[in-house]
Amino acid sequence: MSGADSIVIRPAEPSDVAGIHEMIGELADFEHLRHQFVATVEDLAAGLFGERPPAGALVAEAQDTGQLVGYAIHFTTFSTFLGRAGLWLEDLYVRPGWRGRGAGKRLLLAVAAVARQRGCGRCEWSVLDWNRQAIDFYEAVGAEVLPDWRFVRVSGDGIDRLASGRRRDDGVSP
Repeated sequence: MSGADSIVIRPAEPSDVAGIHEMIGELADFEHLRHQFVATVEDLAAGLFGERPPAGALVAEAQDTGQLVGYAIHFTTFSTFLGRAGLWLEDLYVRPGWRGRGAGKRLLLAVAAVARQRGCGRCEWSVLDWNRQAIDFYEAVGAEVLPDWRFVRVSGDGIDRLASGRRRDDGVSP
């Protein structure tokens, strides 16, 4: 078994958290964002399996070894234009040695199945503009890369500043 038939896609279990965390680190390295990766295994466990987990995860597992070879993390969004829930795909990652064997496509199909089962109006995710391989893959499965949209982010101390009405540049209220 060397192709997609050797890979099982299943919901993540608490015992998978350390492996998922390790792969998130690999993704952070690939995206040159290791400096932003501060989540601990405990943070991830709480986010996926806590009392009210805000996110869900699927894993790709090699059937013969039980090794985790990929993962997808998703969470619910809401579209005011559609008046329906959506599903945001936060991460889709397959380990380099397993790429090209169908794991990524099967993970993406499984995420779409979750969206369909939940009655979502759309499924969305982001892709780095320099990741041509991923863009080509997404377009090949029928996804549309939206050229006119940009992400806006406030994080860490910026959340506190914004909530307090302080500006980043001078600390004075707008």
